[in-house]
Amino acid sequence: MRRYHSILYISHGTAEETEGLKQALSLANNNKASLRILVVCPEFPSEFPEYYKKYEESLIDQARSSINFTREALKLKDEEVDISIDLVSGSAPANKIIQQVLQHDHDLVIKEAEPRDNSGGFLAIDMDLLRKCPCAVWLCRPIEHSRQAKVAVAIDPENQEAATRTLSVRMLQLSRSVADCYQAELHIISCWDYEFEECLRGFGWSKLSDDEIAETVLMTKQANRATLEDLIDTSKISGDYQIHHLRGQADIVIPSFTQENHIDILVMGTVARTGIPGFTIGNTAENIVQKLSCSLMALKPRGFVSPVKAYR
Repeated sequence: MRRYHSILYISHGTAEETEGLKQALSLANNNKASLRILVVCPEFPSEFPEYYKKYEESLIDQARSSINFTREALKLKDEEVDISIDLVSGSAPANKIIQQVLQHDHDLVIKEAEPRDNSGGFLAIDMDLLRKCPCAVWLCRPIEHSRQAKVAVAIDPENQEAATRTLSVRMLQLSRSVADCYQAELHIISCWDYEFEECLRGFGWSKLSDDEIAETVLMTKQANRATLEDLIDTSKISGDYQIHHLRGQADIVIPSFTQENHIDILVMGTVARTGIPGFTIGNTAENIVQKLSCSLMALKPRGFVSPVKAYR
């Protein structure tokens, strides 16, 4: 299924970015999408204007070299993916990337996650993209090629707002598409809990029996599972997948699940409604992404308006 038409890959013009570029080329090829390489670099020192052109040319040449190397590794012909290369420099790189998205109407940004030792999570530029970029963002980390790849999608059935349900269906469809692209296993993760259980069991004023409390907890679990399965049915995804209906707080359970099960790519929504017009990244989503050590593909609801303004 063709999901993307115009993909933007973010490069720093270094030789070590072939892993993310491989994922960008593969997805562009599978979606028959155009691929634009944007080299994002620091502002060149004004003291040496005579070297600026060579500085720019060297970054473009390195990006072109990486493209050719990755094409050969994937056995792609030149005409199979429409590729262009541009360069931007200066401060606030995330804002410059988002302005490019707005100006050229890209529907997916792919970027290698900034390195963070072994602590997981994402650094400032990546978090800015997750919070502000209006289109889908894929932050890549290396995929282990010694085994079958694993894709997971995190679904919250409890939020029944129309925008959230639509987003959940899109995430399910996208995760199916990404799993098919990489011939990967697909895992659907959903968390549920009944936080009032301890309160009911621990205070003398509650006249409910243990059996009555257990029945209430079971009904909560079953209702959550039924809503989840309704979302899956609505998405009409096909093929094999595994459902993991896990009890606990999502910002604890999901990062643990991805690590323990060696998930390569997690698909999730990163925004929640607020009391003011528009959307913002939700606290739960923020807590999850700061603990992830796998690749992340993040979606926002349709209608999201970035706080970054387009070029005038």
